[in-house]
Amino acid sequence: MLGLFGKSKTVADQLVEVLVQAGVERIYGIVGDSLNALSDAIRRNDAIEWVHVHNEESAAFMAAAEAQVTGRLAVCAGSCGPGNTHLIQGVFDAHRSAAPVLAIASHIVSTEIGTGFFQETDPKRLFEQASHWTELVSSPEQMPRMARIGIQQAVGLRGAAVLVLPGDVLEADATNDTGTGSPVAGPVLGTPPDDVIAELAERINAAGTVAIFGGIGAAGARAELLELAELVGAPIGHSLRGKEALQYDNPYDVGMSGLLGYGACYQATHEADLLLLLGTDFPYRQFLPQKNTVQIDLDPSRLGRRTALDLGVAGDVGATLRALIPRLERKDHKFLHKMLGKHVDELERVVGAYTEKVEDLVPIHPEYVASILDEEAAEDAVFTADTGMCTSWAARYITPNGRRRVLGSFVHGTMANALPHALGAAKVDPSRQVISMSGDGGLAMLLGELLTAKLHNLPVKVVVFNNSSLGMVRLEMLVAGDPPYETDHDHVDFAAIARAAGLHAVRVEKPTDVRGALRDVLDHDGPALLDVVTDPDALEIPPHITKEEAAGFALAAGRSVMSGGVGQMLHLARTNLRNIPR
Repeated sequence: MLGLFGKSKTVADQLVEVLVQAGVERIYGIVGDSLNALSDAIRRNDAIEWVHVHNEESAAFMAAAEAQVTGRLAVCAGSCGPGNTHLIQGVFDAHRSAAPVLAIASHIVSTEIGTGFFQETDPKRLFEQASHWTELVSSPEQMPRMARIGIQQAVGLRGAAVLVLPGDVLEADATNDTGTGSPVAGPVLGTPPDDVIAELAERINAAGTVAIFGGIGAAGARAELLELAELVGAPIGHSLRGKEALQYDNPYDVGMSGLLGYGACYQATHEADLLLLLGTDFPYRQFLPQKNTVQIDLDPSRLGRRTALDLGVAGDVGATLRALIPRLERKDHKFLHKMLGKHVDELERVVGAYTEKVEDLVPIHPEYVASILDEEAAEDAVFTADTGMCTSWAARYITPNGRRRVLGSFVHGTMANALPHALGAAKVDPSRQVISMSGDGGLAMLLGELLTAKLHNLPVKVVVFNNSSLGMVRLEMLVAGDPPYETDHDHVDFAAIARAAGLHAVRVEKPTDVRGALRDVLDHDGPALLDVVTDPDALEIPPHITKEEAAGFALAAGRSVMSGGVGQMLHLARTNLRNIPR
């Protein structure tokens, strides 16, 4: 069987053909000996490219971002041993974010497996917890079938799948025809049985007041969710991942619950007679009432694992609501109006934290930087946020509008994701503005990816919140009543490092310079970095903490600590309140 240029077609050639048939345009990774046959097959195929990175972890992050931005399959690869163990961090993040990613984990020569050979690991055992499916291809006869099964696992189940291929199998001659094929669609968007819809309607109709808490699983059902809220007078709260789809232009919005929460969401979910959890696997049990709750989710395994349920409904949120709404009775909006009023009160209570004399405060308050970024960024920008305080600033200040995207490690919670996520998003569409909200701790961890930005001339804009501290860990220690320990480090000039790597870079230490410097970086034609020296004592405080946590925080905090503002959300909340009939 011949491949390109008259050479025998290898298993690697066949794998590349299958990936191209599935619509894959690139593979992220670092070349290495056990991957040589694959990288050579890509070199000889003009339909696909190899995107060189500087850490396999970043390769998986980039693939995850591509999959989340496009909704299509993305691919990353790691060589045997250490290449796989670097790769797994990003694969875990992709999997927990439900991003359809196929990871190609090459293995040592098959005849040496089990002998303790150089760089030997067991990729199958290694990746099983980080994927829906991980399988070893032990002979050429298993291809291309195994590749197509792996693709379908990633696409059908929405998450990571891992194809383990020993180097000698990759370079072996293919024995089967590649044929043609493409992955089928994603999850089945099913409607629950009629008796379940009837019980759901009965419970909602019997409740005096109803509140809604929506997540990313309700993103495709925005119109139905708003219709439901209007019909039953339900305030709508949302999770962090649900924010970009559910908050904007929402007359029923009462904010977000959880550690990064704001507004009246917590009150609404606890005071309602019935809480509807729609498409969310919100992990923090302490922010849920643990009673009077109905949950709707496409994945039955998620039902009831965060809270006690009166009813669990397995089904697509949109399909379920379309079947449900005709059976519901209209309720008055007294509870909704009360919660909208509380929402405005809560936002106004904290908004001064970032507006009052902020242009005179040095070090610069990170809330101020995030609010200016929100104003200056494009209407269709993609934001990526590092885990930690940057996630807080993105949650509270980046205003969604139905076109913007906000990506982060919101489920896995790993550091250093923002820059490689941004690189993956920029690789998909270099014409779209992509902004990495990087913490100095996260950026330092995968600093080499600045070289990746330069190498591929990816026009990412990196905004570094440089407080010389691991801010979220610092906050955790304060809340526990402990003084910060080993969270702070020497000041670093990241702008100088970026310039040395060939990027355009600006460093800002005065708040009056923030807007101009940010505009300079955003307007630059190519990769650019803004290094903003921010206040390590400006920390986000959860809206609801225990008395013990509050006492510990007061005991440990020796300086002013801000509770965080809410950006343009206050304007929306005031507008919604004005629309209430008086």
